[in-house]
Amino acid sequence: MPIYEYRCLKCGKKSTIIVLSINSDSEVKCKFCGSKELQKLVSRVAIKISEESRLEKLSDPSFLSGIDENDPRSIAKWMKKFGKEFGEELEPGFEDSIEEALEEEMKEEGEEKEESE
Repeated sequence: MPIYEYRCLKCGKKSTIIVLSINSDSEVKCKFCGSKELQKLVSRVAIKISEESRLEKLSDPSFLSGIDENDPRSIAKWMKKFGKEFGEELEPGFEDSIEEALEEEMKEEGEEKEESE
């Protein structure tokens, strides 16, 4: 069964929908607001791999290379990469949360510098 992604033209959110027949395009609705005003998206092909294979890939030391645990941007980049490698789409707003945390961290670093001067 094909799985299609649609963008809602009302709320702007993306829905992933299993389509059971060719004619069912007219029956799809947004999972978030119920609107039938959807635009079909062109998305990449998903290939299912076993959880064991994914965990093996993640346990490779090269996967962790380049991470600086003291740098929030490095951690954020790694979290995005981790999500992609695990085949998981990040929750809506996740990237915004990361950006907010980075801004907060940078603000705190700026305040610490001012206090030490």
